[in-house]
Amino acid sequence: MCARRFLMLIFILTLIVVGGAFLFYQWGGNVLIRMATPTGHYQQPPNGSGPDYSKAESWIARPDIKENPSKWLPEGVELYPNNMERAATFYVHPTTYLERDRWNAPIEPGGETEQRTRLFVQSEASAFNSVSDVWAPKYRQAAYGAFLLKSEDARKALDLAYRDILAAFDVFLAAQPKDMPIILAGHSQGSMHLLRLLVDRKDALKGRLIAAYVIGWPVGITSDLPATGFPACTAADQRSCVVSWQSFKEPANTSLVTEAWVGTAGLTGKPRTRADMLCTNPLTGATYEGAVSKIANKGGTLVPDGGLTRATLEPGRVGAECYRGFLMIDGDIPNFGPYVLPGNNYHVYDYALFWGHVRMGAECRVGPCAR
Repeated sequence: MCARRFLMLIFILTLIVVGGAFLFYQWGGNVLIRMATPTGHYQQPPNGSGPDYSKAESWIARPDIKENPSKWLPEGVELYPNNMERAATFYVHPTTYLERDRWNAPIEPGGETEQRTRLFVQSEASAFNSVSDVWAPKYRQAAYGAFLLKSEDARKALDLAYRDILAAFDVFLAAQPKDMPIILAGHSQGSMHLLRLLVDRKDALKGRLIAAYVIGWPVGITSDLPATGFPACTAADQRSCVVSWQSFKEPANTSLVTEAWVGTAGLTGKPRTRADMLCTNPLTGATYEGAVSKIANKGGTLVPDGGLTRATLEPGRVGAECYRGFLMIDGDIPNFGPYVLPGNNYHVYDYALFWGHVRMGAECRVGPCAR
């Protein structure tokens, strides 16, 4: 897998920032909504037209796929020794369909959507490849307009996307040995679907879940997590728990998130509040509100090196602190150019900023730290 293609993600992300489009519900007002709304109404697809997850072509990453983007590594990084304990990772990618011609993305292979999807799998799911085989399904993702609207069309589009994720997860789980530990990972729209999956498949995951990485999506500690049966992670080696963060830099304006999320009904039916928002510091792997210096970031940040030529993993660049539900970053933050969102929101770099520590944390929970 060419590293140059991976770093094209830095350029492409400027288009994909709307993947978590609820973040911008009040930014851009009616103009943004008009630009984002798919044409026409949601159309129920014919029965049997969805992806067949028994076939390799319905997956972006699976152990038997030869050109598997989840096996990518930054320069100089090697896979962990093969004698380490293993898990299986189910990863759900964020929104990569940027068209307005329909409410849900088609599954057919090829095109820019598939290329963008592969780049996300490469830059995010690869963090788990030292301790697991990664399974990443294609799915009829909701178009980004579905996140801007509170309409019946939007609800149906999101529900269709989730049904695909649920079907893919059941195939994934059936393919694993019954004692195989499971990691769930997602970003943005993918994380939203994972929250629902944690509720619907909590019994199947009980005793097997290493951790659920629900990144780039707000999670309520008391309004959402009790419905899943899994608590927030409070220690770096804790298993069967949930981590989540949303990255900002001072001066930060988080109102675009809070105004869209606070007051909505959580998975428990309880209203969501600002004080209830989960923030996991990826440098500690726990809900820790003290500042953690960039010196402690031994895992490293994915940094473009030489423009669009290669990626390196550089330790000691970025520090972080959980503050009022959000992850505030500081230090020698790489120059990501104009691709940081309004309000100093580093949403699209939630994984890249802490790629090395996401990897180290997974290794700790699966391997020696968890014993």
